[in-house]
Amino acid sequence: MSVSNRISDGVFFHAVIQGQSITVQLPPEITPALSGLPAASATFTGRDDHIAELLGLLVPGPDRQQAVLVAAVAGLAGVGKTELAVQTAVRALAEDGWFPGGVLFVDMFGYDAERLLSPDRALDGLLHALGLPGEHIPPTLQDRSRLYRSVLAAYAAQGRRVLVVIDNASAAHQVRPLLPTDGSTAALVTSRHTLDIEARLHDLNVLDEAASVDLLGQALRQARGAADTRVRDEPAEAAAIARLCGGLPLALRVAAALLADTPTRPLASLAEALRAAHTRLDRLHREDRAVRAAFDLSYRHLPASHARLFRLLPLNAGPDIATESAARLADLDSPTTETLLSDLARAHLIEPAAVWGRWRAHDLVRLYADERGVEHAVADDRHAAQSRLHAHYITTTADATEHLLSSSVAPPTRFPGWTAAMAWLRSEHSNLIATTTAVPPLGSPATSTALAMCLPDYLERTRSYGDMATVSAAAVAIARSQGDLQAEGHALNNHGYALREMRRFDDSIAAHARALDIATELDDRLAAGVALQNLGNAFRMVRRFEESVAAHRRALALVREFRDRNGEGSVLNSLGLVLGEMRRFDEAVETLGQAVAVVRELEDQRSTALGLTNLGTVLTALQRYDEAVEVHGEAAAIAVQLEDRHFEGGALGNMGNALTKLGRDDEAFEAHTRAVAVFREQGDRHAEGQALSNLGLVLVRLERLREAADAHALAVAIAAETGDRQGEGAALNNLGEALVETQALDEAVVTYTRAVEVFREVADSYNEAGALSNLGWVHFKMRRLDEAVELFGQAAVVFARAGEQGEERKALRNQARAHNERWLLRWDEYAEPLV
Repeated sequence: MSVSNRISDGVFFHAVIQGQSITVQLPPEITPALSGLPAASATFTGRDDHIAELLGLLVPGPDRQQAVLVAAVAGLAGVGKTELAVQTAVRALAEDGWFPGGVLFVDMFGYDAERLLSPDRALDGLLHALGLPGEHIPPTLQDRSRLYRSVLAAYAAQGRRVLVVIDNASAAHQVRPLLPTDGSTAALVTSRHTLDIEARLHDLNVLDEAASVDLLGQALRQARGAADTRVRDEPAEAAAIARLCGGLPLALRVAAALLADTPTRPLASLAEALRAAHTRLDRLHREDRAVRAAFDLSYRHLPASHARLFRLLPLNAGPDIATESAARLADLDSPTTETLLSDLARAHLIEPAAVWGRWRAHDLVRLYADERGVEHAVADDRHAAQSRLHAHYITTTADATEHLLSSSVAPPTRFPGWTAAMAWLRSEHSNLIATTTAVPPLGSPATSTALAMCLPDYLERTRSYGDMATVSAAAVAIARSQGDLQAEGHALNNHGYALREMRRFDDSIAAHARALDIATELDDRLAAGVALQNLGNAFRMVRRFEESVAAHRRALALVREFRDRNGEGSVLNSLGLVLGEMRRFDEAVETLGQAVAVVRELEDQRSTALGLTNLGTVLTALQRYDEAVEVHGEAAAIAVQLEDRHFEGGALGNMGNALTKLGRDDEAFEAHTRAVAVFREQGDRHAEGQALSNLGLVLVRLERLREAADAHALAVAIAAETGDRQGEGAALNNLGEALVETQALDEAVVTYTRAVEVFREVADSYNEAGALSNLGWVHFKMRRLDEAVELFGQAAVVFARAGEQGEERKALRNQARAHNERWLLRWDEYAEPLV
């Protein structure tokens, strides 16, 4: 008797009955695999690149094998991980031949303690979905996993490759038994954690503003129909809602649902409701959807030490926090803190910043963490934590500032040198400003006052005058509220300095005048000297030179009265500057020479370098170029010794200008090129722009005209980027000169016209008149003599208004020349030929 068993047209996993001529046939298609996939949302946007990347991982190769078998999508709660996975699965299924076996979907409920799905229970459901009856499913996890993987492998071998989507897993052990191992079946995994499952990791971020607004509009139209045009009609408020939701899709969908509830509610109403930070999470709640609830699930998963650090992080007022600062906040060592922060980042409750060692949180997560922090304020001792953080910022800022002020090579601080000190200050810039200007509970008056005393020197070196004005204004307000006149006067001097550099000269003069009044009221003659020197510097900027000299001479008398040699050197330096601008060069050289002598005697190298720089500038104006080169070279050498790269760049630029006057153009080119490199390395865009302008002038002399125009054009762009309108005007003037040399006269007209507009806007009459003259000469070259006559006339008027009689006469002579040329041209056109 012969026995024949044949299994065909299907996949069968169980005992085969032995018998004669028995045939077992299975249906050619397994349909249950598709039944568990959630419906894809009709409102989906801003994820095209993510979809493309994931599809690129899922596409089978030429032999229907797949290089990357598992893709793990991780991200913050509510960021749209599940939706991305579903959308990707739907598109993958639509591709011919990619997944003919369909898709398996399982929600692991990894962050919901009540519904958490164990891997063995998940496998039970998946095996049922694959068509296996319950009695054939083994009871143990290991056996279920083996059977599940065998079934998937068999489907793949039969040309019925399946896509597995494992959603909302919280740990690697939840996922590993569910991962295919046949080398062909692909899987998508989503989690709030970055899981170690040998997968290609894919981090999902929040939506940008444009996509957020688009999602808001889509969701409203989906709920209320195309007639709901509120997002289109209120674009500014739609953008505000997008920002207040932080681009988080869950928050945006809640916001859209709240708007859909009441079709007459304007977007402005919801935006206004969300602006109050302390109630924003309350507002982002509707029935079973709530941002706070989503965050709760992640928070409850944290061990106690992680939860405590998470709750303390919002005490930092700035946008991110360094590991070292977080360690001080939590009163832990840095290695332990880094481990905790890394774990929080893997849980996507925070994220690493662009630079390693810094961490930040989504705005809504930060609000949530602060709520939990307030609840646990006593247990966490939040007040002590905040005090530790503030003390860290104050002491470290003071240490770093020592390097900026010290005349020695390496003052005894935690920083090895100037470069390290500046790097720390730059990295903490936003935090220090935010901490200084924060009001309780994030800020404290004592911290604000202490930081406001330390920061001005750093802010001055980085030309962060807007921040300096903000910091000093906060210090003035605190001092006034406490009735501390001495502190108010000090803060007013810093405030006036910042306003001066922002070209708010009238406000600057008023601030310094008030500081002088306070010093007089307190009979603090040294403070009066400081206020007078600052007042004199402000007067110099508005070309009130006589008042400037008078203020400096009064200041000089006061500092000498108290034998304040540091103050004397500083005031002499300021006085020399104004004398130089008044073209009283001999007096300026003598005064600056005295300033240098004083600070040399004090062995104050930094002030010596500053005095030499100012002296060199006046020597250049006196055409004593060799001496100027020597002086600027010495200033540069001191800067190198002090590791002050920024000052070195300035000295090199000044030396380059003197070398240009000597006709040593190759050396000047080298000096200016080095200056550009220094400022670029330091990240000082403003100084880089000025150095590029100087370089461009030398390139013109070297007849490298295209390079000169490029350098000046970049200088113009940098000045505009940094908001330096004065510098923008100067760079435009220089660019115009380069364009004239290249015979690009039409471009030169546009450039000089812009320069005139800029100088007029900043009320710089002297340079406005110079730009008008330059524009007149371009028209003169183009034989547009009517325009030239008009422009030279305007220049003369503006020079006269600026009190520049010599320049006024030159402009009038130029006007006369253009007028004569116009007359001769017209004579040639209309005169009858001589017989």
